[in-house]
Amino acid sequence: MVKAIRVYEAGGPEVLKWEDVEVGDPGPGEVRIKQKTVGLNYIDVYFRTGLYPVEFPAIIGMEAAGVIDAVGDGVDEFKVGDRVAYPMVPGAYTEMRCMPTLKVVKLPDAIDDQTAAAMMLKGLTAQYLLFRTYKVQPGDNILVYAAAGGVGLILCQWAKKLGATVIGCVGSKEKADLAVANGCDHPILYRDENIPERVKELTGGEGVAVAYDSIGKATFMDSLDSLKPFGTMVTYGNASGPVEAFNPGILAPKGSLYVTRPTLGTHTATRELVLDGTKHLFDAVTSGDVKISVNQTYELKDVAKAHAELEARETTGSTVFTV
Repeated sequence: MVKAIRVYEAGGPEVLKWEDVEVGDPGPGEVRIKQKTVGLNYIDVYFRTGLYPVEFPAIIGMEAAGVIDAVGDGVDEFKVGDRVAYPMVPGAYTEMRCMPTLKVVKLPDAIDDQTAAAMMLKGLTAQYLLFRTYKVQPGDNILVYAAAGGVGLILCQWAKKLGATVIGCVGSKEKADLAVANGCDHPILYRDENIPERVKELTGGEGVAVAYDSIGKATFMDSLDSLKPFGTMVTYGNASGPVEAFNPGILAPKGSLYVTRPTLGTHTATRELVLDGTKHLFDAVTSGDVKISVNQTYELKDVAKAHAELEARETTGSTVFTV
């Protein structure tokens, strides 16, 4: 028997239960991973609260790093002892698991387990946002929400390396300082400043080429109003709740705008996409272009405490559970 966090009903952090679970042998095309570290992501909250449907009882969590300790029939790409990590596979809040190899990748020696668990989901999210959803170009002005969060810090660093001017929304002076230290040129304290007005002021009245918005309902209109003509609104998270229905006709007078709602699930749906994204990410991290900030660590059994602090916006950078 191994331990895992299991959820029997939607609710607050108190529904996360630390329990014994059975883990058998890997089936055909599967590997069994003895997990070392597990990442925390806001999508975990969505599953816990029922915003994203899940069949109960469930083990939630979407990314981890560890060592393969068994391989199933037909697995040639991996062997026992390989250090691996994965993104976007529900069931990560556990000491050990069996899973298909589709999203499992070998880790470079230069990337340790904590960094791996902190970067797979967040780093691949930043990768598809910057290089697939809207390809950031040198000279672009871009707007990043939650700029001191896990995805936000990676976006700020990577976009700066691409030659963009980064405007980042944060909730405190301390978070503003952290964002600036990671490549953000102009922090906006969203509680004290009008976001579109400040964006227009910073861009000489033009607006930004793209808004990367992980907040959702509360900031959707502010993001649209911060764009320049033909700008792209990327709504990729729902921290304040899902965006409400809107009339697409409003996009015309605001500048013939584009709106998209991408997901990492789509961008990791094939082996080719997984390998392309992870190679790009690993190269950026091992070269030093992107540094992963693990600013909070907990034991896996303390997931409930970490969820409460994440929802209270008390965390910065990435959070990792040790197993």
